[in-house]
Order: sequence, then structure tokens, then C-alpha cells
Amino acid sequence: MNGNEKMLPIGIESFSRIRRENYYYVDKTELISNLLYNCAQVTLLARPRRFGKSLNMSMLKAFFELGCDTELFKGLKIMEKEELCKQYMGQFPVIFLTLKCVDGRSFQAARDMLCSEIGNEAARFAFLEKSEKLDKREKESYRRLLWGDGETNSISSMSDETLRNSLLTLSRLLARHFDKNVILLIDEYDVPLDKAYQNGYYDEMVSLIRGVLSQALKTNESLQFAVLTGCLRISKDSIFTGLNNLRVLTIMDSFFDECFGFTDQEVREMLAYYGWMTSYDTVKEWYDGYRFGDAEVYCPWDVVNYCADLRVNPKARPKDYWSNTSGNDIVRSLLGKASAATKRELEVLIAGGSIQKSIRPELTYRDLESSADNIWSVLFMTGYLTMIGTDEGKTVDLVIPNKEIRGIFTSQIWQWFEELAAGEKEKLSSLREALLEGNAAAVEEQLNGWLRRTISIRDTGSRRESFYHGVLLGLLGQEPSWYVSSNAEAGEGYCDIRIEDEERLVGIVIELKYAENGALDGACHRALKQIDEKRYPDALKDDGMEKVLKYGIAFYKKRCRVMAEKP
Repeated sequence: MNGNEKMLPIGIESFSRIRRENYYYVDKTELISNLLYNCAQVTLLARPRRFGKSLNMSMLKAFFELGCDTELFKGLKIMEKEELCKQYMGQFPVIFLTLKCVDGRSFQAARDMLCSEIGNEAARFAFLEKSEKLDKREKESYRRLLWGDGETNSISSMSDETLRNSLLTLSRLLARHFDKNVILLIDEYDVPLDKAYQNGYYDEMVSLIRGVLSQALKTNESLQFAVLTGCLRISKDSIFTGLNNLRVLTIMDSFFDECFGFTDQEVREMLAYYGWMTSYDTVKEWYDGYRFGDAEVYCPWDVVNYCADLRVNPKARPKDYWSNTSGNDIVRSLLGKASAATKRELEVLIAGGSIQKSIRPELTYRDLESSADNIWSVLFMTGYLTMIGTDEGKTVDLVIPNKEIRGIFTSQIWQWFEELAAGEKEKLSSLREALLEGNAAAVEEQLNGWLRRTISIRDTGSRRESFYHGVLLGLLGQEPSWYVSSNAEAGEGYCDIRIEDEERLVGIVIELKYAENGALDGACHRALKQIDEKRYPDALKDDGMEKVLKYGIAFYKKRCRVMAEKP
């Protein structure tokens, strides 16, 4: 590792810090010129989580704000536009508000968090308390943003009126002090709505956010322009009521399509910089495939995290970095309620196919569960699916973008299967008894029933066998008296599934095969032969099992064949 190499900015969303502290930065400053050349007074940029929204907003703040440090932008693309920089760089007071932390379990807790975020931002402008350009009444309105309206000097005592007018008030005070209009940046504006929907106070939060935004964006003569980011585009009727100066740009639009996410060229340059071009194909397979407008992009969070792992271990394997950080509660909720038809369509997607769906980019959270087809719009807008080809109207061809997301879907399917197994204890008990008795026909009947009620994966390569392996583990692992191990060392190899019933001293060896072209019998015979050749039962006998049963099980789509060899 070269000691002079730039550090990787994992979790750092401050543009100033990245530029000052020698972190690697992928130049997205063309967002600035794109905004100015295609400017609406209010622009909403909807992108999935972890695609660089917060860092881009921090970059906008650093560029436009009065007192801009021009050294931060040295060598970046925006500096090539000299006239634009002269006219706009460091020329405006900027209000920068992030709502990603407004996620309370109750409305009051979330409201307090919102008051705190607004109060903290207002505190950046402490000079307003002594400004000679503000009168006594205006200074008092500023103090209410810091300390609330009560006698306790607590931000939580901020009245509904003060909170509703807070951004409008702060804009007017800054414009009065500087004699310049204000730029308003609001990052992750929809997080409070998502959390409110999940925790049962959605109507109250809609009313609150509508009040704050409509005042700041609709009737604000001190506003130069505003930029908002979020994951979902929330209906104008619910949040942006009467806002006629709003331009919404989603992942279906070509504007700003390369400003979020990494392009292929940017990924190549990063890998070349660190000397990891040999990992290019792996990075592309796992983290590429998203389509924003006319551009194909990678997920930046994944690429940066995998590069960080490679710095520690050049042989590091790729993994899922995205799902646990993506704020996907609503996706989990919708997938958990998926219909049989939806699950069949998921099979097609996991198998590498596409489905054609009408996308509704403008939804309210209340509408999400009104139609089963809304799940596709949510999966698309949140980054679980992407489109191929061009959209005709609102109908697009949807696919899973890459190997990482395919793995996330597969994990969800295993969870469904385990939940199904847990809910049908009587049938599960029959399956276990059939296995212990060496009754291959009964085991086969039970497994085929399970397969008909769940999702199969018609993928290529080893993932097919892995899915069925996971299915069996989900079923058999429900029995607390069984010791079930997976891919355990046994004899001269590694056994797919090994079971020990210590009460009955019965051991079970299971070898799985995926039957190409549906040749189930042949696959079963190969599985049993492998058990004998690799001497898998030896480990069970060493553990004191008096009886060992051997099963070869072959799968093909939603069918299986089971053969047993008794001791």
C-alpha cells in the first residue's frame, strides 16, 4: 500500500472534509452548472439511498455559500467555467438542512428532532442577533428559532407557527442582513414521511412537512432557488400543494443522470489509481447495472467499500454493503405482503429475466398499499430494480441490476420460506419423521408441496443449487433437537447437509444436485454416488450415530426427486 495514496471516504458526506483531508473524490461538480443552466426555482432530485445525494448537497453548499474556499474546487471541472464561477461562486447565503435524522418513533419525538435540526442550522448564523440591519422584532423571531417560544429556553417549545414559518423566517433574515437572496438545500426530505408511515403518525407529519415546505418554497420572495433530494417522489397533492415552481427529476430523466452514482469510466479510474484493475470485472458484476436516464452507473457506496476491503486484503471477496444501510423498511413491508402473482414475477427477475410494468413515480405513502402493482414503482425508485431500454410513457422493462441485489432478493425469499415452514409445524413434523424412517417417497411428496408454495430460482450457475440448499436448511433447522450443519467437513470432502438426532442416535447425510434439463433420476444417482465416494457418513459414525441414512435429492424448478440408501 502506497502511503501517499488518497484515503477512501467511507461514510464521509462532507465535501469540504474530503477535499481538505486528502480523500479520493469523484468529480461531480458538473451538477452545479447543470443546475444553473437548467434551473427551476425549486428542483427535487429523487435518487435511491447511497448514491451520493448528501455529498452532492454538501458540495453545492461549499460552492455557493458566502466565504467559499476556492481551493476546495481547485482542479475540478467546474473551475473550467470561469464566467459561471465569477457570477455564482461564494455569492449567496445558504441554508442547508438534512432531515435524515428526523426518524422518531412518535410524532412528538420526530417534531422535536425537526425543531432541533432547524435550530442547529439557525445557530450557524449567530451574527443575526447583533445585525444592525435587523430590527428588534426580527431579532426576536431569530431567537425563537434557537430557543423556542416558551419560558424554558427549550427548542421543543417552538410553537407550531414558529416551526411552520421557520425556513421562511431564516431566509428573510439572511436576505435582509446580506442584501442577497438565499439558496435553500434540503437533503433527504422524505425520511420523516417514511418513518411516520412506519410508526403510525403519517397524517400529522404530512401536515407538518407541508406547512414548513409550502411557506419556504411557495411564498418566499427571499429565495434564489432551492434544491431538495429524496428517495421517493412524493405526490404534489400531499406535500407540495400549490407549488407551481417545482421541477422533479427522477431516475427516469436524463438530466443529471451522471451526477449521482459512478460511471464506468470513473470506476476504471479509481481502480487504476489504487492498482486494482484486475478486480474490474468483479466490481462490474456486483455493483454496476443501474440505469439513470441515459446513463449506466454503479452504486458509489458499494464501490468505495469494496475498494476499502481490497486495501486491507487484496483477495477480499465482494459482498452486500448496501441493503443494511438503505432505509428499506417500506420495501420489506411491501415484499412481506407480496401476492402469489408477484412472487412468480420475482422468480422471473431472479432468473435474470425482465418484466414490463407501469411505473408511478408520483405516489403518497398512503397510496403504496392501495394496489399490488405499486410494489414495482417502489422497488424501482429505491434501487432494487432498474430499467433496460427506453421507457414508453410510464411502462418500462424492469430487471435486477446486479449480483448484489440478486443476492438480497434471494435472502428475502429464504426468509419467506422459513416463515412458511414455521407456520406449518404439523407438515414439518411429517417431513422430519419421513427422513428418519428413510421414506424417500414421503420426503419427496412433502418437499414438492413446499416448492409449489414458495419461489424457485431458475438462475444459471451454482446459485440455483444454493437456493435449494437454503430452502432445506430453513425447513430442517426448525427442529430444536436436531444438530444441522451445512457444508461441513466430512470424510474426504464437504457434505451439503448433515443431521444428527442425538436422542435416536440417527444421522442423515443429504447431497443436493440441480438437475439440468429436468433429468432428476440421474442427478439423484450422482448425489448418492458422491456420498459413498467421499465417505461423508464417516463423521456421523465417529460422533456416535448408530444408524446413518443417505439421501440424494435433485431439484428442477418447482420439482424434486428423492432417493434414499438405507444402512
